[in-house]
Amino acid sequence: MKPKFLIMLVDDDALLLGILSRAAQVSFPEASFIQVHTSSEATTYIQSLEGHGPKLVLLDIDLGGKRSGFDFLAFLRMHTEARFLPIVILTVDDLPSTIGNAYNVGASSFTVKPTSFEGWKTYLATLQLYWFSTVTIPPIRFRKWDYWK
Repeated sequence: MKPKFLIMLVDDDALLLGILSRAAQVSFPEASFIQVHTSSEATTYIQSLEGHGPKLVLLDIDLGGKRSGFDFLAFLRMHTEARFLPIVILTVDDLPSTIGNAYNVGASSFTVKPTSFEGWKTYLATLQLYWFSTVTIPPIRFRKWDYWK
């Protein structure tokens, strides 16, 4: 089946893309993923988009750099087109303060990373059912950011 849902993964774990891709073959074959590892890379990617882009963002909070996932989330919520993207926090930190901060900054949802391959398959099946079969996501068309304007 041809992928029809592009999901942006913002996570510094180099192995996670492979895990998600393998799990998606079983539980969400319509999905394809693009991974960026830092908040800066994620910002550059969004600013370079022209036309269609990701339908959903899976965002880790701890990106191991100067800027956190919260910084990228704040950028998205201020962006003309990307502010409508569903942003699902995907992290290992489930402290109440972290969860509250995520929603305060504008997260659409907060989830904790599964700890097994079976958990990832269930996670992706649930993600597909909720975000792509249940709710209606607005169509988003990106305009490339022009540095000279």
